[in-house]
This record gives sequence, C-alpha cells and structure tokens, in this order.
Amino acid sequence: MRNPRSPRHPALTPVALAALLFTLAAPAAWAQATASGTEPDGKTMSTVTVNASADASAQGLSPAYPGGQVARGGRAGILGTKDAMDTPFSITSYTNELIQDRHARSVGDVLQNDPTVRVARGFGNFQEAFFIRGFILDSDDTAYNGLYSLLPRQYIATELFERVEVLRGASAFLNGASPNGGGLGGSINLLPKRAPNEPLNRVTFGVASGGQTQVAADIARRFGPDGNTGIRVNAAARNGGTAVDHEDVQLGLLAVGLDWRSRDVRLSGDVGWQDHKLKNTRTNVTLGSAVTTVPNVPNNQTNFAQPWSYSNERDVFGTLRGEWDLSPSTTAWAAAGARRGEEANSLANLTVTNAASGAATTYRFDNTRKDSVNTGELGLRGKLQTGSVGHEWVAVASHYDFEKKNAYAMDWRNTHATNLYNPIATNLPGFSANTLFGGDLANPLRTGSTRLSSFALGDTMAFMDNRLLFTVGLRHQKMEIANYDYGTGLQTDRYDQSRTSPLLAAVYKVNKGLSVYANYVEGLSQGQTAPSTATNRGEMLAPYVSKQKEVGIKFDAGRVGGSVALFSTTKPRAFLNAANLFSTSGKDRHQGIELAVQGEATQGLRLLGGLTWLDAKQLTTGAAATDGQRVIGVPKLQANLGAEWDVPGVPGLAVDGRWVHTGASYANATNTLRVPGWNRLDVGARYMTEVQGKLVTLRARIDNLTNRNYWASVGGYPGSGYLVVGAPRTLSLSVSVDF
Repeated sequence: MRNPRSPRHPALTPVALAALLFTLAAPAAWAQATASGTEPDGKTMSTVTVNASADASAQGLSPAYPGGQVARGGRAGILGTKDAMDTPFSITSYTNELIQDRHARSVGDVLQNDPTVRVARGFGNFQEAFFIRGFILDSDDTAYNGLYSLLPRQYIATELFERVEVLRGASAFLNGASPNGGGLGGSINLLPKRAPNEPLNRVTFGVASGGQTQVAADIARRFGPDGNTGIRVNAAARNGGTAVDHEDVQLGLLAVGLDWRSRDVRLSGDVGWQDHKLKNTRTNVTLGSAVTTVPNVPNNQTNFAQPWSYSNERDVFGTLRGEWDLSPSTTAWAAAGARRGEEANSLANLTVTNAASGAATTYRFDNTRKDSVNTGELGLRGKLQTGSVGHEWVAVASHYDFEKKNAYAMDWRNTHATNLYNPIATNLPGFSANTLFGGDLANPLRTGSTRLSSFALGDTMAFMDNRLLFTVGLRHQKMEIANYDYGTGLQTDRYDQSRTSPLLAAVYKVNKGLSVYANYVEGLSQGQTAPSTATNRGEMLAPYVSKQKEVGIKFDAGRVGGSVALFSTTKPRAFLNAANLFSTSGKDRHQGIELAVQGEATQGLRLLGGLTWLDAKQLTTGAAATDGQRVIGVPKLQANLGAEWDVPGVPGLAVDGRWVHTGASYANATNTLRVPGWNRLDVGARYMTEVQGKLVTLRARIDNLTNRNYWASVGGYPGSGYLVVGAPRTLSLSVSVDF
C-alpha cells in the first residue's frame, strides 16, 4: 500500500532574520490566541477552510497525477497554476514523493527524470546548468515561487523545495526576462514546502558511496481556527566523501516556511540558509586548441582535481507573498524576496594537450564573490464575462535588482603538468609574478549590476462553452545592466534597452481527455557589445529576441497521460561581417519533437518517461566552417524511461528502474570533436512498514548500475565545449521515520 505524503551588502544578519520570522509569525500567534473562534472585539469569526498550499494562492498546488510522481499541471508564470489540459504550454511538475523515492539531492538530480532536460555544469566551477530544448539555463536563473535568483546560485538542495516545475519553451511574457539571459528554451520554478493538514514529524538518516552521511528533519504543524496557520521547518546536514576518489562534500541547511489565511487574505513567508562546501571536487575537462579528437573517458572514479582545490558557497534568503480577494472575481497579490550570498573558491581546471596520452595542464584560479538580490512583483487577477465570452485577465508589474562584488587571481601562465588518466598532484602554488589580478580577493568591489523592470497584461478568453481558450498578452521589459572596473569600482559600460514581448496561444479541448494547443512566444536576453576590432566598437546591440512556434497534443486517459510537442525556436547571433561591422546578422535554429508519458499503466505499475528529438543548428554564423553545423553540446536524441512496480505479495515493497539515453554531440562549433552518446541504468527499492505505530520507510538506490564510463555533458556555457565525466556507480541507503 502506497502511503500518501505531505506534501555584507547589507548582510541579512541573524537579527534581521529574527525580525523577519517575528513578522511572519505574528499572524500565527494571533490565530492561536483566537482559537476559540472570536476576534479580539468579541465578534464571531467566519469559518476558514484550509488546504495546504505551496504559496499564498487560492489556487494552491496542482493535485498529483495518478502514480504520484508528477502533478496534473503547474504554474504557467503570471497566468497562475493551470491544469495541463487547459494550458497551451508544455509543463511538468515533479512531486516531493518522486524526489524522496529517487534519492534526489539537488535540482539536477530531480531533472535526471526528465526526457527533455539534460544536466550540465556551469562555466569554470561546479554550478548546475540545464539544457532545455538545446538552450542553456543556469542554476541562478531558477525561480523560487515565481521570483528569480532567490536560492543559492551554484547548488540547490532538495530539502528547500516541495516541487520542481519545468516549463518548456521561451517565456519572456510569462516570467519576464531571466537575469542572466537564460530561459530561451524553458524555465524552472521551485515551490517551497508548506505545512500539510496533518502534523508531520519526519527524521531521515542516510549513507552513500564514499562515506557520505546525511541527517535531515522535516517538522510541520498547523494552528488556529480550522488550522489556518502553518509552520514547517526543514534542517539537513551532509558530510563525507563521494564515489569519486578523494572528493569531499559538506552541506548545512535550515529553512522555515510559514503561512496564514483568513476568508479573503492569504500570507506566506520563507526564510532559509544553506552552506555548501566542496573540496577536491573533480573539475571540467577543456580540450586544448591543438587537440583534434576527443580523448577516451578516464575511469569514472579517477579524480584529477588538485588536492588543494575547493569551492564554498553560503546563502541566506527570504520571501514574502500575500494575496487579497478584493471581490469574488478580483484578487490582488504582492511578492518580495531577497538573497545575500558569498562564494570563495580555488580552482585548477584541467586542459588536455594530447588526447591519446591524456597529457594535460592546470593552473591556479581563485575567486571571491558576494551577491545581493532584491526582487518583487505586484499583480491583479480577475474574471469577467462579455456576452458569451469568458475572460481571465491579469496585470503585473515586477522589479529585479541584482548587484555582485567579484575579485579573481588567474595565474594562467604558470601551468603545471598533469594527466587525465594518471593525475599528478601538486602542492598549493603561490601566485607567480605573471598572475592576472582582478580586484582584491579579500575585499571585492562591485563589478556588475542588473536591474530588470516590467509590466504585463494578459487575457485568456473562453469560447464554445470553455472548450476553446485563447490567450493574448504583452510584457514590456526594461533592461539596465552595468559593468564596473575590478580595481576601482568605477562604471565601465552600461546597457539600457527595452522591448515588448507578445504572447499568442490557444487550446482546443476536443473532449475531456484530449487537447490540442499552439503558441507563439518570445524569449529575451541582453544583446552583445561590439568588440574593439569592430568599426562600431563599444556599440551595445539591441536585446536578442528569440521566437518560438509550437503546436502540441495532450491526452489524459484517466490514469495515464502524455503529450506530443513540435517546436521551432530561432535565436539571433552577432558577428563581424566583411566590412568589419559587428551586428545581429546571424541566427541559430532549434527545432524538434518531444514525447512524454506519465501515470499508472496498471494497478501497481507506474511509468514516467519520454524522448526528445532535437535539431539544433547554427544557421548563419559569418563563417563557412560553422554554418549549418550543430550547436555545441546538444544531442539529436535523448530519452528516459522510468518504471516503478509494487511487488505482489509484499505490501509496502516497490522496486524501480530508470534508463537514460543521450545521443552523441559535439564539443566545438565546427563539429570536428565528436563526443559519443551514452546509456545509463539506475535502480532502486523502497519498503514501507510500521514499527510500534510509526511509519518507517527504507530506501536503497544504485545509480549507474553497470558502472559505465561516459562523458556526461558537453559544455554548460554558450560557445564552450568542455567535458564532464559521469559519476561512477553510486549506492545510497536511507531510512525515514515518521513519528
């Protein structure tokens, strides 16, 4: 039987955190004090029915689809939470049940289940990045409850969120332009945890290959009349090695989520802290300019990182969200969030100079960074009827303010010999006289700022007794981006541009179980600046506008559902023409087909998977050697098939398997460096039982069961083709006790 699960700049100091918690908790205290059902003046309160929600929204969480691994729908940006059959977009929302059962530790681990997404590594460090429809989305372009960049930008632990929502396709209208220019192929939104309707006390202990240990606690309560106030606390710690030789990972985490609601008002807030430390973590592999073939993959346990290398990241964040029903047909909302982050690392990425022998070099590259993010939005949403046509309209204004302080020391001329297959360890080298310094590592100055402001209007019109839904919308976005000198902190250049992005989309519900849809939507990112070699050097080009056309079919047979989507997205690119003028004259085109299936095929057999065929080409590049070639790091075919089976005759026991296929791709723009495709098999088991009246869940998992050696990804930054070695066979065990 399956058990239903519940779902320095200025610094955000402990005092500030306490004040925020007090502010959030005030409604809870008031609700507890009035639990008798009377207000302070003695008047009787209206009855409030509470349904636990991941935000301060009357819409709440989309319910789980049969099988419990994904939800029936998800958030379509400012249009709100929608059922998949009513949405003219491709959205998948992965549940906390799936997150727990697959031993997912990060957003990337969750998205290993998605046939349309491939996990890569960000440029120069250990950031998770994601290929969606062949476009790269950085982890710091991830949204948290609808707001960008509030969670740690390198690695986001799963204890911080309830669900992972993937919206495929461009989304400038739905979500606004992402701060770092991602979001052209899709967006990721993480939903915070909220107290369920029943009390929750859960403690989890775990171990994994390499001596990694984990302990986590998840505690939740509801208080007040009809449980209108909730609090949920998550704490976690991980420590130890990994399946890769000599790697070490430490993580500390604490998050508190609160919510309160009355008849017409809903409030929620979150405050969290994450401290993530990596030591001797295996690096990216860059291929030197003289390398003409891709080297064989080293043994997957081999660690070619230098023993002194590390990467530390610490973040504090908070969010507030409120919603007020102004009338039965109109709702206003406001949301705000902030993050303060600090990073420090000492890196020694490996560059291969001879593919056959594995000869390579490294050099020391240190960085320090401080981030400050403040963001928010105001909105109105309502319904009205004009004759036979129904309307769901929305109006939103948003603002995003980001500032970073950064410094680096790059000793790139002082290289050290090593080898991809037989690594050579060195002692920590001192910086040489040729080191390139950018600022003061101990006191980094402001080096960049991004301010995004926008307002949007949208309307979903319902025709033919709600069988035909037609959505139109416009978002006007202003982008103000400035760069500053590392040494002086003085502004060196400023980008100030704006653009209005449209949306046209329609859904036709053929019947209850079949919908067809189409959309035209755009993506928006900063235009490049002409290089010093151009006749128009220093000119800042207008924002790049990607244009997406998509049609699709969705079906829901009751317990099994799925979708087919056909899409084509064009993305501008700039280059120097024959007259040495730098302009937006080129483009890339990504077109493909996505198939997805989920649900319960028969009683006790759950399926989750699909495939993506993708043709991502550089159509016009200004160079014959790259025109018509495939985009770096993007395979033609990728597929996932996951199945989970309840073992007959053994109540509480389930086993699962997941097959992942990624086709061949290229590590350079001219497509002369071909990286082989790969297949991987993961298996797991879960046993749920009762011990002295307490639910106990045992989980075991083996990722990469056959211990395959493979290049897991190619590039995680546009135009870069560095390689990442796939993780070795990894065993993880855990036990969770609900008491």
